[in-house]
Amino acid sequence: MRPDPVLQLLGLAQKAGSVKSGEFMTESAIKEGKAFLCIVAGDASDNTKKQFSDMCSYRGVSYMEYSDRESLGHAIGKGFRASLAITNEQLACQIRKKTVPNGGSD
Repeated sequence: MRPDPVLQLLGLAQKAGSVKSGEFMTESAIKEGKAFLCIVAGDASDNTKKQFSDMCSYRGVSYMEYSDRESLGHAIGKGFRASLAITNEQLACQIRKKTVPNGGSD
């Protein structure tokens, strides 16, 4: 089984200090204009998905649903995480590129 490149980049972003995780920290990063990408776990509640989707849409932040709470938390060396904010523009761009089918560009 090949390692997931997006989860690997999340680990790198965490080591670089460019990840805010958990609902409160993610929301703060988005509202303060520090977030370039918001990632919500696919198994998060519909309410959480809608909350972050609407918030990101309103504030012009990229939003994506990816993986599950356990995998997102494990990738950044923490427990279950339903939401993450990436605060480094280059890392956010790299993560978005890894999720585009056929290696497309963003």
